[in-house]
Amino acid sequence: MARHNVIFGRDPAVQRGSHNGPQFGQSGPPQGTQWSSDFGAQQAQQNDQLEAMYSRPAASGYDTGRMTMRDALNAITATLGVIMVVGFAVGISPAVLGFVAGESGLQLGLVIGMGATVIGLIGGLVLGLVNSFKKQPSAILVLAYAAFEGLLLGGLSASLEYTNYPGIALQAVIGTLAVAATVLVFFHLGILRTSPALNKIFMVALVAYLLFGLFNIGYLLFTGQSLRDGLLGLVIGGLAVVMASYSLVMDFEDVKRAAAGHTPRAYAWRCAFGLAVTMVWLYIEILRILAILRGND
Repeated sequence: MARHNVIFGRDPAVQRGSHNGPQFGQSGPPQGTQWSSDFGAQQAQQNDQLEAMYSRPAASGYDTGRMTMRDALNAITATLGVIMVVGFAVGISPAVLGFVAGESGLQLGLVIGMGATVIGLIGGLVLGLVNSFKKQPSAILVLAYAAFEGLLLGGLSASLEYTNYPGIALQAVIGTLAVAATVLVFFHLGILRTSPALNKIFMVALVAYLLFGLFNIGYLLFTGQSLRDGLLGLVIGGLAVVMASYSLVMDFEDVKRAAAGHTPRAYAWRCAFGLAVTMVWLYIEILRILAILRGND
């Protein structure tokens, strides 16, 4: 009794047996038939398609929508670039206005710097919280955060640069870039790495640093003096630079892990945001240390 495929056996052509396909024991379709010529054409077409498929270049991260190291570098460059451009524009405004309008222009520039500091502090704090807790990273929000941080850093730098510490802004920029470059080189060489034990120590130290900062704000409001001056200020500032440097190592590991893990491309902006927060923190601490050192001269 003949056995038929459950699906193909229901086809009328199969049931009638009216086909010229290869029979059992034959190596191919009968020669000289229409079916044999169609079969040969289809086989050649399939071979061409397979050859074209295998000759294509491998899919890149852009094709698959996955994050690559280039995506992370582009996002980081754009974020830090916005901070530097906005900060430079605000920081140089007193000098430009002073050149144009004299002493009154200089004072106007300092007022603009103070306003930029307040706006940058509030806006950076709000967008920092938004970007931290937002599940899906947003390039627009990260760049907006960078703009507010540029206002903050430019205003702080101008207030110190044109009052008591000329040249301090450039010194702080050089110091920040030197620390970041050193950490990056040691990380690339495999010398600096994080560990679970160091991460716990870092978190405890960070919480203690934040609590001290809140206490110092209250002490400043009631007494008019700051605990971040003098020797204690240098010690706290030095510890903060060490913590910021370790935070940079964590940021570099996050970028490397995200690129290797093929996370969605949008998460490149989350990496850029984390690195920008650390760089802003590092710059402010170095700026504070330089002000203390130059104030003791």
